[in-house]
Amino acid sequence: MAAGETRAPFAALCGKDPEKLFAEIPTPAYIIDEAQLRRNGEIISDTAQRTGAKFLLAQKAFSNYDLYSLLAPYLTGTEASGLFEARLGAEEMKGKEIHVFCAAYRERDFDEILRYADHIVFNSPHQLKKFGALAKRFGKSVGLRVNPECSTQNGHEIYDPCAPGSRLGTTREQWDALMTEDLCAILDGIHFHTLCEQDSDALETTLSAVDKKFGDLLPRIKWLNFGGGHHITRIGYDIQRFERCVRYVQEKWDVEVYLEPGEAWALNAGYLVTSVLDLPKNGSTQTAILDMSAACHTPDVIEMPYRPMLYGAGEAAEKAFTYRLGGPTCLSGDVIGDYSFDEPLTEHQRLTFGDMAIYTTCKNNTFNGMPLPDIWLLCETGELKKLTDFGYPDFKTRLGSKR
Repeated sequence: MAAGETRAPFAALCGKDPEKLFAEIPTPAYIIDEAQLRRNGEIISDTAQRTGAKFLLAQKAFSNYDLYSLLAPYLTGTEASGLFEARLGAEEMKGKEIHVFCAAYRERDFDEILRYADHIVFNSPHQLKKFGALAKRFGKSVGLRVNPECSTQNGHEIYDPCAPGSRLGTTREQWDALMTEDLCAILDGIHFHTLCEQDSDALETTLSAVDKKFGDLLPRIKWLNFGGGHHITRIGYDIQRFERCVRYVQEKWDVEVYLEPGEAWALNAGYLVTSVLDLPKNGSTQTAILDMSAACHTPDVIEMPYRPMLYGAGEAAEKAFTYRLGGPTCLSGDVIGDYSFDEPLTEHQRLTFGDMAIYTTCKNNTFNGMPLPDIWLLCETGELKKLTDFGYPDFKTRLGSKR
């Protein structure tokens, strides 16, 4: 986390104590911050207006469609990873472009994808050959994802599409071996996606690799998609460098530039409120078991892994009382992290995690029969409005008949 970011996940609360602000909401609960969503949209929109770049909402990170109408004025369209997200974008973001990328499309889905998508990006020359001409006949803009073989990740190998042996994107070696003139003639654009929560210096490095590997091909296309992972709305992000990168590409290759960030749209625009259920101690380890689960409700905590920001808490041993926060599931690794507090925690005490609008509601699950947290909206007026709730039927109907 860059300098100056420590309180960013809670800055939108304007000094209000979330324990009091969210006191009447049953826990666990996700809360989406309307004002912060709008601030993020304005930052991205301003950048788009200065550069002419077109920004898409990557729904894999944030797909709470009740808020699509708020974001719509700031974006060009949505990006989908398959049929369902493409349909969601078409239904809930009407009048906007629908872009789809999938590592491999299924025949039984593709006809329906053609109903919703405007841009369809393929992962390999084989998939391009299989579906590209059909997409073209239906008037779609056709793209191919490339792999510039340039890793800029630091410690997040699971999110590195340029790792050796990656299944994502076409390398130059593969291009030269498999891309015929007929396939090249189908292409309108090239797509790459190599970043994960990174600054524009990583984009600059990646563009240099794209130029080296594919620069001779870029004058033949209409658009270049930079993919996602651009933390444009993060405090300290170098927007000026980003804008230089966009202008460089536009001027050198005369292409339209697309980007498809997900996190940037909803960064620091959500909270997860939870309550303490029990406070067991095993040897020197003091644990607090919460009514939220890392495995179920914040899976990236375990997958990435990372330690989410917690309002009023410090690093382990920074403050007087240190606790290991964990969920109520049977998974021994269902641990959020070690945090310290000025005062001892008590049963029923509420805790608020920050930056919980991204990769939470769209990735959560019901392992162990864990109920899904309700979703609330913190309106710009300060009012709290329930968007949806979940119960036993949501757990049961995933697993069998709806009787």
